[in-house]
Amino acid sequence: MAVTPLLSRRFFKKQFPLFSFYSSFSTTTSSPPPPIRVALTESVGRAVFATRPIASGDLIHTATPTVCHPSSSSARAACYSCLAALPHSQSQGIPFCSQRCHQRSKGYYDVEMKANWVAFNDYCWTRGLKYPFLVKRLVCMVISGDARSDTLDILQPANLTPEMVLKMEEEFLLLRNAFTKALIADEHIAFLTKQWYINILARIRINAFRIELAGGLYEDLLASAVASVEAEAAVGNAVYLLPSFYNHDCGEELRICYIDASLDRNARQELLSRGFGFQCNCSRCLHGD
Repeated sequence: MAVTPLLSRRFFKKQFPLFSFYSSFSTTTSSPPPPIRVALTESVGRAVFATRPIASGDLIHTATPTVCHPSSSSARAACYSCLAALPHSQSQGIPFCSQRCHQRSKGYYDVEMKANWVAFNDYCWTRGLKYPFLVKRLVCMVISGDARSDTLDILQPANLTPEMVLKMEEEFLLLRNAFTKALIADEHIAFLTKQWYINILARIRINAFRIELAGGLYEDLLASAVASVEAEAAVGNAVYLLPSFYNHDCGEELRICYIDASLDRNARQELLSRGFGFQCNCSRCLHGD
């Protein structure tokens, strides 16, 4: 089965539904509505619920990313707009895989190209930071009119310690200075305050998805996904609105697993506590599986 290069997030669970989040540019409106609804809960805020029985392997819905950015290792090899792999002959030139991607992102691409990002990029890359690049992309989208400054406000933020907030100050200043030195008008970056930056980063930290390029046979996808996780390899990161409402579970109900579900219970609990700030109490974890 051939799969067109796309921004995708695929979840394969034995005996459980298939979740696929695509970067889709389809203009058709004939598709039936997804079998889900989003509702508020008392314990975890917004959550996703099924509106009808969903069989194993069903495609629940597709989603287009609100904001995305390639990883440092893919910056010259992935499309600026959709993260699809660029032809080798094109990797040193125009950073778009198609004219469609160029046109849809031209506004915020032009904004980004006005600034010098050497200091900001070096600071983030040397410290292994990836989410500030998503904030940078979102700022460019707001300046160009392609997004609102409150686009991600609907998402749940991470709990940040004072130490974490303090570390964000330098990257914020580098980001703000890059736009100021590029002579972006003050009224266009009035929204870009330290508090706005922290609020956006707090939401991105627990809602961003790692992006891998899916392709090949269905049977090969699990193996490639495991290899990607073990190698910490990803073509980039992206934030989707609807998929962000799925809560975590290691194996039941209409939820997704934020981590590698093949890890043992102790490893899963440690990763979730350190990376997402909660203890998983799904039936699998409670039974020590």
